[in-house]
Amino acid sequence: MFDEEDLSAIRSERERWESETLEPFLKHGERKEEFVTVSNHEVDRLYTPEDVADIDYDEDLGFPGEPPYTRGPYPTMYRGRTWTMRQFAGFGTAEETNERFHYLTREGQTGLSTAFDMPSLMGIDSDHPMSDGEVGKEGVAVDTLRDMEILFDGIDLGEVSTSFTINPSAAVIYAMYIALADQQGVPREEVRGTLQNDMLKEFIAQKEWVIPPEPSLDVVTDTIEFAVEETPKFHPVSISGYHIREAGSTAIQEAAFTLADGFAYVEDCLDRGLDVDEFAPLLSFFFNSHNSIFEEIAKFRASRRIYARVMDEWYGAERPESKRMKFHTQTAGQSLTAQQPLNNVVRTTIQALAAVLGGTQSLHTNSYDEALALPSEEAVRVALRTQQIIAEESGVADIVDPMGGSFAIERLTDEYEAEIMAYIEEIREMGDGSVRDGVLVGIPQGYFHREIQEASYEYQKRVDAEEEIVVGVNKYTIEEDTSPDVLRVDKTAQERQLERLAEVKAERDDAAVEEALEALSETIEAGENVMPPIIDAVKVYATMGEIMAVFEDHYGAYQETVGLA
Repeated sequence: MFDEEDLSAIRSERERWESETLEPFLKHGERKEEFVTVSNHEVDRLYTPEDVADIDYDEDLGFPGEPPYTRGPYPTMYRGRTWTMRQFAGFGTAEETNERFHYLTREGQTGLSTAFDMPSLMGIDSDHPMSDGEVGKEGVAVDTLRDMEILFDGIDLGEVSTSFTINPSAAVIYAMYIALADQQGVPREEVRGTLQNDMLKEFIAQKEWVIPPEPSLDVVTDTIEFAVEETPKFHPVSISGYHIREAGSTAIQEAAFTLADGFAYVEDCLDRGLDVDEFAPLLSFFFNSHNSIFEEIAKFRASRRIYARVMDEWYGAERPESKRMKFHTQTAGQSLTAQQPLNNVVRTTIQALAAVLGGTQSLHTNSYDEALALPSEEAVRVALRTQQIIAEESGVADIVDPMGGSFAIERLTDEYEAEIMAYIEEIREMGDGSVRDGVLVGIPQGYFHREIQEASYEYQKRVDAEEEIVVGVNKYTIEEDTSPDVLRVDKTAQERQLERLAEVKAERDDAAVEEALEALSETIEAGENVMPPIIDAVKVYATMGEIMAVFEDHYGAYQETVGLA
């Protein structure tokens, strides 16, 4: 972006500045021997036009709303409307979570986001022996369509956009939501929301699964195929780097492994015979935002640029919507501390600001008490107000890509793009030219586990050595107890959930349930799309566990065998 004569003059001036101005100050030393991000990525003291000399503005930056989308996926960004404020909510029974949904919408939340309990996440019912003690504890319990009816009581599915954080049993929740929309008379083509449904990430990081990777991938592709035809405003998969980062990865690994998973889904859909320009606009992404603000902004910008280029050059996407990366962001749960929990308000603010400056489409801000328990109403309100203050009072939403053109941000964006692409190319090589096959090879070989484990270990070593400061943990500590009052799930939640499940089973048509489950089994056997028979099954009140058991009968339960040497 600068001609050689200008660069030469700047180079000379920098040399003069270093000898005349900088050198005397360095005699006193600097705060640290090296300056690195949370991900241990070294940053320079100063950035100048020399650092961005190789950038081609049109090819590398462009304008917002145009390829390569470095400066944002939409031309007006938050001047048109702010990002969706989507606070994660779910605990106890459907009644309690429904109350929280209504509370959040009254407080100004603009999208719903649903957390499920562990039995629901793992595709088993509340009356399963393994569910004892876990029902409603870390999210809402959903066993049948009856729970979904109560969960969205008083909420018009034609007006609201809902996100569902669930993976192995995601197809069942998707089916329940569609069945509920049918009940409400909402046309399927008007149903809006996002299903996490990212099974590859589960095998890499979060470790929630039922059946093995290959059939799990088939089910994800079934949901994408069904969404293209039936729910074109609903995102059937949210390719999730959040949990990869929470497992201990670096920012670069988070972006690289997430993009690789996304390209794996693209390749599987193409092999299914789907048109890239029909399904790609429905894909969405989900990233973490951590404490190193410039690192996060660069990560977001680099990821958008890579996605646009790869979708164009590797997969032949033509529509702008097919190359435009859209993503949700959540602030870093892993960064929250039980010590001095009010410090988490500051951490969350910094992380939320990074997400907004990086161009996110929706945002969840963690509550300050989440290192201790599910968030209280007060903590949730503070988390939501954090977003609202950023949107309404800070001014950062008024300028499109305000960090664009910063010597530091543009250099970091280039560096992150190169390092992310190096990972993706390595995965592609593992699959003999296929990213999907590389991911499926890397899972059992432990490739992803080792990379994340090593990064996590290096970070913890830096914390232990006080090279990485965590305020209130390894520096600036205090003795007194600063724990706030926390939300405690009613001990009767499990009992009430079991009573409802028993009532549903007693009232439903068992013959219709058996017929629906057999139809699902036959569909799996025939290799056809499983969504229609799952919808039929939930409509006759087949349970989550009964439906997932059909898949397990066909494919077996997955057992991880990878060793982490």
